[in-house]
Amino acid sequence: MSNPATPPRSLAEALRARDDASLAVLLRARPDLITPVPTDLTQLATRAGTRASVLRALERLDRFALQTAEAVAVAGDPASYPELLGLMAGDAADPLVTAALPRALGTLRDQALVWGDDDRLRLVRTAREVLAPSPQYPSPTGLGPTVREATSGMSPGRIQEIVATAGLPSTHDSVSAADALGKLFGHRKKMAKLLAGAPAESLEVLSRLVWGPPYGQVTPEPAAHLRWLLDRGLLLPTAPGTVVLPREVALHLREGRAHREPEPVPPVVETAVTHRPQVVDTTAAGQAYTALATVEELLKDWDEGGPAVLRAGGLSVRDLKRTAVALDLPEPVAAFWVELAYAAGLLAPDGEADERYAATPGYDEWRDLPPAERWAQLAQAWLTATRTSGLVGGRDAKDRSLSALGPGLDRSAAPEVRHRVLTLLAGLPEGAAPVTASVLARLRWERPLRGPQQQGEDLRGRLARWTLSEAELLGVTGRGALSAQGRALLGAPAVEAGKEPEPQEPAGPGDKLPVHHHRPAAVLEPLSPPEQAVAAAAAGRLLAPLLPEPLDHVLLQADLTAVAPGPLQRPLADALGILADVESKGGATVYRFTPASVRRALDAGRTATDLHAFLTTHSRTPVPQPLAYLIDDVARRHGHLRVGAASAYVRCDDDTVLNEIMADKRAAALRLRRLAPTVLATQADPAALLEGLRAMGYAPAAESAEGDVLIARAHAHRTPPRSAPEPVPDGPPPPDSTLLTAAIRAIRAGDLAATTPRKAAGAAVQGGELPRTTAAETLATMQAAVLTGGTLWIGYVNAEGTASQRVIAPIRVEGGFVTAYDHTADEVRTYPLHRVTGVAELAEE
Repeated sequence: MSNPATPPRSLAEALRARDDASLAVLLRARPDLITPVPTDLTQLATRAGTRASVLRALERLDRFALQTAEAVAVAGDPASYPELLGLMAGDAADPLVTAALPRALGTLRDQALVWGDDDRLRLVRTAREVLAPSPQYPSPTGLGPTVREATSGMSPGRIQEIVATAGLPSTHDSVSAADALGKLFGHRKKMAKLLAGAPAESLEVLSRLVWGPPYGQVTPEPAAHLRWLLDRGLLLPTAPGTVVLPREVALHLREGRAHREPEPVPPVVETAVTHRPQVVDTTAAGQAYTALATVEELLKDWDEGGPAVLRAGGLSVRDLKRTAVALDLPEPVAAFWVELAYAAGLLAPDGEADERYAATPGYDEWRDLPPAERWAQLAQAWLTATRTSGLVGGRDAKDRSLSALGPGLDRSAAPEVRHRVLTLLAGLPEGAAPVTASVLARLRWERPLRGPQQQGEDLRGRLARWTLSEAELLGVTGRGALSAQGRALLGAPAVEAGKEPEPQEPAGPGDKLPVHHHRPAAVLEPLSPPEQAVAAAAAGRLLAPLLPEPLDHVLLQADLTAVAPGPLQRPLADALGILADVESKGGATVYRFTPASVRRALDAGRTATDLHAFLTTHSRTPVPQPLAYLIDDVARRHGHLRVGAASAYVRCDDDTVLNEIMADKRAAALRLRRLAPTVLATQADPAALLEGLRAMGYAPAAESAEGDVLIARAHAHRTPPRSAPEPVPDGPPPPDSTLLTAAIRAIRAGDLAATTPRKAAGAAVQGGELPRTTAAETLATMQAAVLTGGTLWIGYVNAEGTASQRVIAPIRVEGGFVTAYDHTADEVRTYPLHRVTGVAELAEE
């Protein structure tokens, strides 16, 4: 065991010196480290230094923490805190940087990216390899190699020439010469004196290289001002025709700063406009109602079976266009609603041989819920879904088109970005809509892109833009500001009237946050699934009073239209949807009555009397005479002809009507023949005969084999029971407190077994090997430990052949088994003696 007063010599020793709370912070910030649980702290340290884990941790640092890590990478190894502070704050000692640096360094320590005391700070080796400057991967700092690194391949004579030209005494070897030159460049006064005699053109060259990239090209016969720099080592050759600005020279010219613009403080999310909270909430409620109507209309359109599923999965471009036309929406917006219904488990492929999309049984359950609860279910599905409709129409990595409902639309970062964008909105005053650019700038600060910035917008930026537009469509925001129901959806507390939220502060990995309903809006964490359900229910309760009450009436007009001045009760809307066609939607819906729509209602089993009574009951205006005439006229002709199966036949009590049909040239395609004065037969199927006669202007009715009129109701096609698609996780989920406690206990116990000093027993035991003793020695040592109450170190191989080391205190040895308290597992266990490879006594400390 290491002495706590001794500085740690490795990351494993540094982790061993941590308490359980500090280890919990590490494992919560980097959950990949406990998947699976390490056997001991050495394995935890090894896993924390792997390239994949380090890259993942670096990608989750905020900009200032990442800048701090980059500064440690260009500092000495090890570096001291004053050296790091100088690289970050510069010679001017920027007070903002000075104040923020302890937090950033604490973040790096918490995540085991930096370890050691303040006088010996070390970056884990993999992080240094990633962040340190190299010709292949330039550092984001724009710094080049040190003088020692740049002169490593230079001839000793040339180095001595540079040292002499720079005004330094010659040295006995190249290493000391490079060190002397580096010290000169790092000395502010001596370096200023050296540059005071430089030609103006030479200083211009240095100014072009100082902030990077530090490499430049020179000809075989460089100009005089370049020769002046080369002779003094202010530029050093790295390859034929290539020179580099040494790191020490660049830092002098930068006044000690590693970064051109340190960003210790996150950008503030700016307010574009502020509305009254009541206006925001009512606007959002209107959007929420429209969202419900849109999803219902979409699934009603697909009620009898929607578009076919492409062979590769997804919706074809043509079917998406048709859906957009049916919903009267742009295609990207239609794709959003289709994907949202899919994410909420309301539609899915039906699984048939000729696979099509259709509503699920869950859709019928969803329709029976109150409107506010239906919206809450949609909003919760949107907030947690990883499917991203904004990608529809783009191309994947293999240049294949991305289609709605198809594969390749999952982006694991989507839920985190959505939650973070809404959290930033929750940190603004109530009713305030943000400046979009400031939201994007804040997100870029919190998760900066490592390496050279891409020309286009990064995925997180696009996800943020889509979040703002989708939240408005769904009614989570209104007029760009977060609504009360949107705030409740996050689990954020309501803002009291006249009181602004707490100021925004960046949330560090080690921040201790109170329970959700007391958290400041700016540091809200994603909720667990049970908490999400509670928050969604609370959001629905806030929305319910703002939704319009369904109406039980319409206004009939003389031009064969009906106006619904608001949302209709479901039975009324369903019945009116059969009797009339929707002509326009909006704040008021306009229905139009046509002969075809009236015949549709009659086919559904209604009589003319039923339709007159229905309109009289539900209209606030008298039934117009043209509408009454239309219903009576269609009803008079409806069912006058009867169509059955002969393949098909037509019968009518009035033979003159049948004579008219036989004489009509349009009936030639039906190939009718008379079986009796009142019966015609054909080889066409009944459905084709019905359509043909209707095209000729007749209103036939289908009948059964018993002669009864068949009632034609729409067949609601449903998929088998389907669950909503599972979001694709962004790496291992954050561990809960129970898992953390158990994992830390197991790691501590395994570390105890691996590091406790042992007495030699049997053959000499090398580091990391299991002890080896004979069966007789094992049994004797176990029995002695039972009598003395001693603690033993054993090697054990389980039934699967997995070997492990354990520290046990034997309690009883009998029947070929040893019962002992296992310090590694922190419980009493029984082990077969034949699976114990050997035993050793623990050394007395």
